[in-house]
Amino acid sequence: MHFFQGIMFGYATDETEECMPLTVVLAHKLNEKIAELRRSDVFWWARPDSKTQVTCEYLFNQGSAVPKRVHTIVVSMQHSEKISLETLRSEVMEKVVKVVIPAKYIDANTIVHINPCGLFVIGGPMGDAGLTGRKIIVDTYGGWGAHGGGAFSGKDFTKVDRSAAYAARWVAKSLVKAGLCKRCLVQVSYAIGLAEPLSITVFDYGTSHKSQKELLDIIRRNFDLRPGKIVKDLNLRQPIYQRTSTYGHFGRTGFSWEEAKPLQTDN
Repeated sequence: MHFFQGIMFGYATDETEECMPLTVVLAHKLNEKIAELRRSDVFWWARPDSKTQVTCEYLFNQGSAVPKRVHTIVVSMQHSEKISLETLRSEVMEKVVKVVIPAKYIDANTIVHINPCGLFVIGGPMGDAGLTGRKIIVDTYGGWGAHGGGAFSGKDFTKVDRSAAYAARWVAKSLVKAGLCKRCLVQVSYAIGLAEPLSITVFDYGTSHKSQKELLDIIRRNFDLRPGKIVKDLNLRQPIYQRTSTYGHFGRTGFSWEEAKPLQTDN
């Protein structure tokens, strides 16, 4: 077992069924819909490079995040030179934006930018000089919560950059699903050669009826966060990683760290 030092974070919020921020859930679903229409040739003109961004207005109620409306949607799509910008914008609006974004979040003031840069014929590494690896915020929580700095893709499960980030998400989601808090951030730190985490911290944003010490006691009672035990408990030796390469690593079915653990909360 090889593992390294670092700080990993897991985040969860009750604002969606997936316990993920609505902004990143919608951004992933927009991209998923675009890919589906491209592969089925409905969007015969679409090319593989696409980017989405969703901005929402929130009400914060005693620390919990409550999405009120979608403020802005941005979609940038690589395309064939054989389609006009006007047609592309109309197609994306009708077949992607209006289909994916729930009507209750859209109003007359919602702003939608589709290919705001104009033509986007050349994409991928030919369009952007150099490649920097996976976009780690897209892979995690879309800017909510925190990220320890390590990318997931390209590393195997023996690296805590990946396995402990999955475990921290498992802990955070389990706490939220158990009703112990409405929103939380779990931080775990490790040192080279030491199996036990150096520290475990939980932030509940004031949404829990329990103290931070009580939450930490519950975490320690229910989770063994040593790297070797994480691999066993989350079954990380299975060939599951291709699916993580698109649409994020969290908030999706079929991953062990997304299955909230029933918690023993009493001493």
